[in-house]
Amino acid sequence: MRSPIKHLESFIFASRWIQAPLYLGLIVAQIVYCWLFMVELSHLVTSAFDSAHFSEADVMLVVLGLIDVVMIANLLVMVIVGGYETFVSRLDLDDHPDQPEWLSHVNAGVLKIKLSTAIIGISSIHLLKSFINAANLSQHTLMWQVIIHVVFLFSALAMAMVDKTMTQTLALQHQKNH
Repeated sequence: MRSPIKHLESFIFASRWIQAPLYLGLIVAQIVYCWLFMVELSHLVTSAFDSAHFSEADVMLVVLGLIDVVMIANLLVMVIVGGYETFVSRLDLDDHPDQPEWLSHVNAGVLKIKLSTAIIGISSIHLLKSFINAANLSQHTLMWQVIIHVVFLFSALAMAMVDKTMTQTLALQHQKNH
């Protein structure tokens, strides 16, 4: 007969499946982003033939917006696939020809670093769009965007340093135990 503690532990472990609908919701969000990408792409194509009202800067801003959507979609894929693999259940993809290379060594630390670098990339695109459109933005807005971007950079560096320190500490503990 199983003890009540074993039942509790099994229940707690099974609770990870509560996250599965969250990942499904992110897939729906990715579909919405794909739709928005196609709408913006169609605006770009139709507006490109109206050079009197559509400048090179306008084209660049729309293209940067498209890149931004792609980077957010990539971020969503990392969160959906990496998060599900790390926190819910292993994906049985060993023989799948399209298995992403990064998935074979994903863990919570690697996922955090990948996500923070993706967020920095997205922030960089937003900052570039703001600099291109600087004439239409206040100095206050630009300043805060730069400050927020720098905070993202320092946060990513701090996470990378903490992850490296933890990995080295775990490796040393593993060496001492063996």
